[in-house]
Amino acid sequence: MKYVIPFLFLAIAAQGAVVRLAPEFTFPGPGNKAQTLHSLRGQPVVLVIANSSKSKALKKQLVWLRDLYQAFASRKAVFIAAYKNGAEPVQSNIPFALANNGAAVAAAYGVNGDFALVIIGKDGNIDYETVNPQTPQRIRDVMQNSFEIQAASRKTTPVGPITAPKPQE
Repeated sequence: MKYVIPFLFLAIAAQGAVVRLAPEFTFPGPGNKAQTLHSLRGQPVVLVIANSSKSKALKKQLVWLRDLYQAFASRKAVFIAAYKNGAEPVQSNIPFALANNGAAVAAAYGVNGDFALVIIGKDGNIDYETVNPQTPQRIRDVMQNSFEIQAASRKTTPVGPITAPKPQE
């Protein structure tokens, strides 16, 4: 048991270095040229995945996002929608890009249900995902705190050699 503690510490420290990179996808950009998720590094991305534009959960999420859009815009957040079925425009005051091949995007993110919300940090890491609509305050909090906090937790600091405790006599 005495020798397990140092190894447990190393396992926990190694977990902080794990980055959950968001799966890549494309969407139409300026001039209708295909852009990739990777091209948005340095900006937070809010990805909503729904069966269609008629999804009740999607409509609820859009209403909630409307209230704090200016706060998101000041953070240079990019909003992208991916529909499993169809390619209708997003009915919102928030400018949404529509992902190419929404069914493939849903599959890449493991979305089996009607709705999912994914927040991708400035570093391309999935900072938050849920199958329930979230308040704009929750989304803002994730965007505001996740990048700095998670980036700091991923940095490993050298701690020197770890030695096992001496057995007690």
